[in-house]
Amino acid sequence: MKILVTGANGFVGKNLVAELKNQGYNDLLLCDRNTTETELKQYALETDFVYHLAGVNRPKEDKEFEVGNKGFTEKLLTLLSQNPISPPVVFSSSTQAELSNAYGISKKEAESLVISYGQEQTVDVRIYRFPNLFGKWCKPNYNSVVATFCHNIAREIPIQVNDDQAELTLAYIDDVIAELINQLEEKKAKQTIYGEVRPNYKISLGNLVEILISFKESRNDLSVPLLNDSFSKKLYSTYLSYLPKDKFSYELKMNEDHRGSFTEFIRTPDRGQVSVNISKAGITKGNHWHHTKNEKFLVVSGRGVIRLRKIDTEEIIEYVVSGDKLKVVDIPVGYTHNIENLGDTDMVTIMWVNEAFNPNSPDTYYLEV
Repeated sequence: MKILVTGANGFVGKNLVAELKNQGYNDLLLCDRNTTETELKQYALETDFVYHLAGVNRPKEDKEFEVGNKGFTEKLLTLLSQNPISPPVVFSSSTQAELSNAYGISKKEAESLVISYGQEQTVDVRIYRFPNLFGKWCKPNYNSVVATFCHNIAREIPIQVNDDQAELTLAYIDDVIAELINQLEEKKAKQTIYGEVRPNYKISLGNLVEILISFKESRNDLSVPLLNDSFSKKLYSTYLSYLPKDKFSYELKMNEDHRGSFTEFIRTPDRGQVSVNISKAGITKGNHWHHTKNEKFLVVSGRGVIRLRKIDTEEIIEYVVSGDKLKVVDIPVGYTHNIENLGDTDMVTIMWVNEAFNPNSPDTYYLEV
């Protein structure tokens, strides 16, 4: 199947083309601003299906809306009508088509042309009035407030919010692409011309800024954003895609002494803390116990032994651990415990504890195993 994608280099186009290729659709006819009239005509005659995503939304003059949205759509549909099979068309419109501004009017007129094409050619057409979209590869400081805020906050560039109570309706790019590809694969006749992307998310500008700033600060306080809802997960993924290329990594504070080092990696308010412990050869660490705090130890490099003893008994329990065969050792409360490096090289242990360390209430009591 040959698929024509107009606006292939745009935000939606790039994501759509990438996922079409992921799903095995490789016979793609990609149209962008560099496509010639001859190429476009050939594409229109060959294609079996059309995603019409091209459009103008930030011109220097309003008259460009008429040319770029209505005019190009009219040209494309005229060419498609000469195709022997009259291919189906999925058209990317905007919620602003309901408004009376120049952009909205041009989109509404383009919609009418698409509807007429479907009726005249007796073929399915589908129109999507997209709300504000967000996700990777969207151009900042253009027409997406999410892209602009992510880009600027990640770079400590000031942002401007005129009304922090103003509400946005957002749709995530992966949800958009899933819906678009579903139209390609849907065989039955469409019950309605207008499609809708689900889910949509509503959020105030103030809340959006607050969340994005918390993402940035998570590197400083070692926290992990709360990702227990789909919007937060998608927004965090989006934010990370706007990090400067030289800011993908960040350093951690290594607490070092003659025994090795101990480095906090992640701290959360409800899922505990993850740290990396490095022990020099022959070194024993620990020899303490906890009332409520519990831990998991995972040796990922080197060889050692974890010893535990219930504080009111003499019995010592030992677990030999090694990076050669990974296994987790739970450290129950009420057991004093230590970990000794039995090898000749550094031993690296990933340690999880059920609560972040609080120096005012450490719940840690020295006692030899």
